[in-house]
Amino acid sequence: MADDSQPMYTRAMKRIRYAIGAVVLAWAVSCLIMHLGLIRHSVLDVNLEIPQAQPGERMANAIAAVMSHELDSVTGWRPNDFFLWGPKLFADNNANRQLGIITAIRESTRVFKDHLTKISSDQYDPKLFDADTMFRNDPEKFWFPSAENRYRRGIADLRDYVAGLHENPQRSKPLNRRNVELIRLFQTWSDMLGDAHSSLYRDDVAFLATDDVFYHAQGVAHAMYYVLRAVHVEYQPNFVNHAILDTLIEECGAALFRAATLKPLVVLDGSPASLFANHRRNLDAYVNEARQKMYSIREELEK
Repeated sequence: MADDSQPMYTRAMKRIRYAIGAVVLAWAVSCLIMHLGLIRHSVLDVNLEIPQAQPGERMANAIAAVMSHELDSVTGWRPNDFFLWGPKLFADNNANRQLGIITAIRESTRVFKDHLTKISSDQYDPKLFDADTMFRNDPEKFWFPSAENRYRRGIADLRDYVAGLHENPQRSKPLNRRNVELIRLFQTWSDMLGDAHSSLYRDDVAFLATDDVFYHAQGVAHAMYYVLRAVHVEYQPNFVNHAILDTLIEECGAALFRAATLKPLVVLDGSPASLFANHRRNLDAYVNEARQKMYSIREELEK
């Protein structure tokens, strides 16, 4: 009787190899799809051409638009996803990017509430206070409450704030448009970019953490860029006779946009003499440029 155990073993090994190949191919295709999707997702349309806009309306709309864009995308909020398809296995790039976004959104909302709409011992605007509270919920919380639930409530609070600006009398506090308060926003932003620069420039970042650091810093730049555009329009009446501020803000925005849209297929961490790129350092060049422009903006505002 012929021994057919060897052909059976060979067929089994072929099936295993085919299965492994199919899994690897599916993984590569999914990574490419996520890569291309993230490139497209990195750019959004924030409408700043608002007829009869009230002071504070554009900034509130920009913050809400950035957060809505993340929550309403195809993949939604990633940092709290179930572990089998969550940030620890497959979605770490977008998850870390969104963690950077919520960091910048929180601080921008805080300054909006604490300084840009409040003077001295005035009370906080209640809707901005509520939005700030909602955005400070744990971004990795899956339920009880979920991050998505709280962030959507924060967006609703911002939209209610905008509605209150159009009532007569106003029940929302408008932007005060005082340069001395605007300095606090640029101070906060430059501090955040300083933290991003420190993380990107470090030499002791672990190999598997390189892309985490990259995308977190990119998320900060992304949120900051769109809020900066709104702030620029909000304070335009103050800059009529100070053209250098327009130039500096535009240059700062350009650096932030390049940082927010730099999207290598794979984040590499090559040494200075290597043939391979060091994408952390490439991103850091734009982050640091934006940071330096913010220092100059603050100096001009102080004059």
